[in-house]
Amino acid sequence: METIGRKTLKLIWKIIPFVTVLLIIGLIILPLGKKISAKKADLVEKQLKEKAVTKALTNVITMELIPAMVMEKLSLPGVAKPWISLEVVSEIRGKVVDKKVTEGRHVNKGDVLAVIDKSDYQNSYDSALASYDSALSTQKRLKALVKKNFVTQSQLDDAVARVKTSRAGLDNAKLNLSRCMILSPMQGVVDRIHIENGTFLNSGDPVASILQIDKLKIEVGIPESDVDAVRKLKSFDMTIDALDGKTYTGVYHYLYKTTDSMARLYNLEIKVDNTGGEILPGMFARVKIIKKQDPLGLAVPMYSLVTLNKDIGVYVESRGIVRFRPVSTGFLDGWKIQIPKGLEPGEKVVVIGHRIIEDGEQVNVTKTIRDMEEISQ
Repeated sequence: METIGRKTLKLIWKIIPFVTVLLIIGLIILPLGKKISAKKADLVEKQLKEKAVTKALTNVITMELIPAMVMEKLSLPGVAKPWISLEVVSEIRGKVVDKKVTEGRHVNKGDVLAVIDKSDYQNSYDSALASYDSALSTQKRLKALVKKNFVTQSQLDDAVARVKTSRAGLDNAKLNLSRCMILSPMQGVVDRIHIENGTFLNSGDPVASILQIDKLKIEVGIPESDVDAVRKLKSFDMTIDALDGKTYTGVYHYLYKTTDSMARLYNLEIKVDNTGGEILPGMFARVKIIKKQDPLGLAVPMYSLVTLNKDIGVYVESRGIVRFRPVSTGFLDGWKIQIPKGLEPGEKVVVIGHRIIEDGEQVNVTKTIRDMEEISQ
């Protein structure tokens, strides 16, 4: 038994160094393994995050550039005015005995508007006619007597002068008599009547207002900076708000040579056909004036322009990559701006999301449009 105990003790002493080494190795390797596992986990997590970042591309909307009409235009207010507005007045004194027309009636040139009592003027005419006939008879009689030397030449000359004087008086009396009939001087519409039967008129008192409105003048104030462009135009489109926005086309008539002293505007008159009489004087019109136009121009939304390194341009997208493109700008057409140089038809410009992307960035194009109205669709 003693021999067995010694053998066991010797075996234990032999095993102790080996166990000690194993314990030391375990104490060293286990922490190191934990660190390696932690680093590996961090690396995997980092790779996953990078993949997530790579997948989260910026969403943008692009617009395909298609050549189309681009116009620089003004929209200015105008007012309709009659082609001719005439105030008819009495040329003699007298009482109105017959008012012939009412407001709104269409009249032709020569139509009777009113009649003034002609009794006094008829008497004056009859008296002047009698004086003329008497002077004419005297002249004829004296001519015959001069040939027989019964009267002198001076007496005949006096008779001739009396004939001329009486003839002038007769003509005046006839003219005043004719003025008892107040006639329309033109074709048009009676807009106002200022008399009634029994009204006593003096010379120069108003009788009626007549307007010619089968054609009208649309008067528009043109700013000084736009005068040169306007004088080159021949036709103008306009809408009348009072007629549910109905559109009319007018032609250039006259541009005033002087300005309104207060507003510094040059009044432009545009001739518009109004045969149907729909447009009434005083109605407001919205006149579209086209200053410049490019029939096959390229344009982008004004807000799609960005500034990079002091250059003005846009982001052009191709195969999911955006590149900054410097461009030259032209005139404005509403919310669009003409691009005369820097872009080509068919290219796609970023119009939504352009403020949060960078040159060379990969993006996610969610939609490509051809007109900005398609964004809301």
